[in-house]
Amino acid sequence: MKRVITFGEIMLRLAPHGYYRFSQANDLEATFGGGEANVAVSLANFGLNASFVSKLPTHAIGQCAVNSLRALGVDTTNIVRGGERVGIYYLEKGASQRPSQVIYDRTHSSIAEATIADFNWENIFDDADWFHFTGITPALSDSAAEITLEACKAARKLGLTISCDLNYRKKLWTSEKAGKVMGEIMKYVDVCIANEEDAEKVFGIKAKDTDITLGTLNQEGYMNVAKQLTEQFGCKAVSITLRESISASDNNWAAMLYTNGKSYFSKRYALHIVDRVGGGDSFGAGLIYAMLNYKEPQDIIEFAVAASCLKHSIEGDFNRVSVEEVEALVNGDGSGRVQR
Repeated sequence: MKRVITFGEIMLRLAPHGYYRFSQANDLEATFGGGEANVAVSLANFGLNASFVSKLPTHAIGQCAVNSLRALGVDTTNIVRGGERVGIYYLEKGASQRPSQVIYDRTHSSIAEATIADFNWENIFDDADWFHFTGITPALSDSAAEITLEACKAARKLGLTISCDLNYRKKLWTSEKAGKVMGEIMKYVDVCIANEEDAEKVFGIKAKDTDITLGTLNQEGYMNVAKQLTEQFGCKAVSITLRESISASDNNWAAMLYTNGKSYFSKRYALHIVDRVGGGDSFGAGLIYAMLNYKEPQDIIEFAVAASCLKHSIEGDFNRVSVEEVEALVNGDGSGRVQR
């Protein structure tokens, strides 16, 4: 069984029920989620040995975060305990022409204040095949960025495949700082995942004739973005998600995989969104699983997009689908008919 290590922050998610606005809510639903934790859950559902690495307080809320992962089959033995805070994010889900809103309350969280001494990466990576992180983790603090870089160096030394979802978050850092920090880290990355904004905001690489506000995408432009990322950082593969935003409730969803100088585009799905948060993470997990199990690039990108398509129909950060369900969608069973 392939072993995948993910590293990042798991947060407490507080959200009004349904599509209530913050100002309407008398109570908030509490769940857990976070970029790399979401990837670990998806991979565990797919039958891989998925381990999530982080730092969490020893108090009850920290333990609840650990339990949420254990319950879904994620290995939590390399989560360091200590610090004072579990990061929090508040989510107001959008609908129709009203966008979703996210408010972060994660300053001074345990992982943001962790140090290099907290993690023995050679031990953590023992018998591992793959290491995954996102651009969110080094954005949390200078020390988190330092830890991420050290993890990448250790993973490269031990021969792991390293993947990074650029995941630029303007509420966490500036484009200038992101470019400087991620420019160093990306030297170690084999597989880069990005969306329509990431390459531009972090590295100034823009797809031509594309307007994310209008939802217009240009395939040729993204092929050029992937080629530039490959040439600049030596990545073995670059995958770019292609989201056409019709509204907060309805999107068209597809992706591209660029490898060995060729581009492969998936089929496009028309999504009616139940919960968009975690959609990109489910894509990353699908890509990792497929790259570990399939040979043909077209099969790889089709699996990743189908996995993410299904996640948009599921409440919460975590993608709770199986390989069989993803493969059924890949093979054309997207009618939503009752399975009896």
